[in-house]
Amino acid sequence: MKLVVVSAGLSVPSSTRLLADRLAAAVGRAPAGAGVEIEIVELRDLAVEIAHNFTNGFPGRKLAAALEAVTEADGVIAVTPVFTASYSGLFKSFFDVLDKEALVGKPVLIAATGGTARHSLVLEHALRPMFAYLRAVVVPTGVYAASEDWGAEGLEDRVERAAGELAALMSGLAAVKPRKPDADLPVVPFAEQLARLAAS
Repeated sequence: MKLVVVSAGLSVPSSTRLLADRLAAAVGRAPAGAGVEIEIVELRDLAVEIAHNFTNGFPGRKLAAALEAVTEADGVIAVTPVFTASYSGLFKSFFDVLDKEALVGKPVLIAATGGTARHSLVLEHALRPMFAYLRAVVVPTGVYAASEDWGAEGLEDRVERAAGELAALMSGLAAVKPRKPDADLPVVPFAEQLARLAAS
């Protein structure tokens, strides 16, 4: 199984990357996660290529490799810092340039970091809806870490619970491959459909 961890932290060291690393390690410790192969995608290093992709429509070499890694993964951990009560622009931009079918049926663990616990609902009002729109299978437990959570009781329990859920989904769900539309399906014009309805 292959797990790809997408971290949108900007600083070095980064609490976002620290949370991403803890979640990935916990997936590897989970009974269902034995032997998982982990790859880290650090968005800070791809910022320029992501911007160029928006303007010219083509991913650079490093960005293309990162997009391919996420597409081929059996599961994804997505971690963002909170900026202005939502995910960071860099985080959203990466998923904007990802193929819209790449996450269909794929287990995703969402996580975020912030300076205060007041932003913890970012998981439910921003991240979960975005990944639901991308038709990912979002694990029930999201993990938010405020500054005061590091070293405090509770964070490690949430990390272990969320990682266990992701590992179980990864081992139990085969990622659904996007179904290509059938070119032979007949297209009936709307006016003709209305005429048929009126006649019946």
